[in-house]
Amino acid sequence: MSEQTIKIAILDMYDGEPNQGMRCIIDIINRFNRIVSFKIFDVRRKSELPIIKEYDIYISTGGPGNPLIGDGNWDKKYYSFIDELMVWNKDNEVKKHVLFICHSFQMACKHFGLAEITKRNDTSFGVMTIHKTKEGIKDPLFEGLADPFYGVDSRDYQVVQPKLSVFAKKGAKIISLEKIRDHVQYERAIMAVRFTDYFVGTQFHPEADPISFIANLRNAATREKIKKMKGKRKFRNMLEDLLDDEKIYKTNETLIPNFLRIAINDLLKTKKFFLIKYYFQ
Repeated sequence: MSEQTIKIAILDMYDGEPNQGMRCIIDIINRFNRIVSFKIFDVRRKSELPIIKEYDIYISTGGPGNPLIGDGNWDKKYYSFIDELMVWNKDNEVKKHVLFICHSFQMACKHFGLAEITKRNDTSFGVMTIHKTKEGIKDPLFEGLADPFYGVDSRDYQVVQPKLSVFAKKGAKIISLEKIRDHVQYERAIMAVRFTDYFVGTQFHPEADPISFIANLRNAATREKIKKMKGKRKFRNMLEDLLDDEKIYKTNETLIPNFLRIAINDLLKTKKFFLIKYYFQ
């Protein structure tokens, strides 16, 4: 009986822009490096996508720009790829698990016709309170996280106006919503969706750690922009949130590891993988 590696494909949606997200994702995957390997595919710049049968787990990253607009090439290939993954899961015993993050999440919601994607009145950036729905309380993705929990939010667009009849038809579920804002009339954006048993996505950045966030703040122009946008008091509160072990640290240490454990355990149950020993760190 030989040991076999589980292969993860990271779908890079950053379009070549400098970011901390990729570092964070790789850091989390490396917590499982005794049994997994990974490869990065540059989706937006090079239209790179993996061969489905060669990879077991997929993480599709956040990224810049308007999720409603592509170049007519990479975006069409990306949507076709999602459809092919859905067909694979319908036709095969060994399922492919997919996590969509931020920009990818918005594109997935658009593709499945679940809700509207609109531009926010202003940029959301910082530490956000995220509330589980009734379905989210039971979802294993959030196991170990309090209600509410905290995540790093960075977006100019939002997923709103859910089409509940489409959700019901497709068996999709809203599993978290943004914070309740009593002082404004804006509707609450959708923060996470369970698309299928094997596809899930988050609007926020579950990979983010305080190091990545603070790295952005080292840029003086970025720091001043955030202070102007949030005000000095909220800016200081945000810095305190970053250092709280029960906030961003907790989400970083819990959510994507949960996703990977669920996917890996599902693969092991199919008996496709014969692992002499495996470790969840």
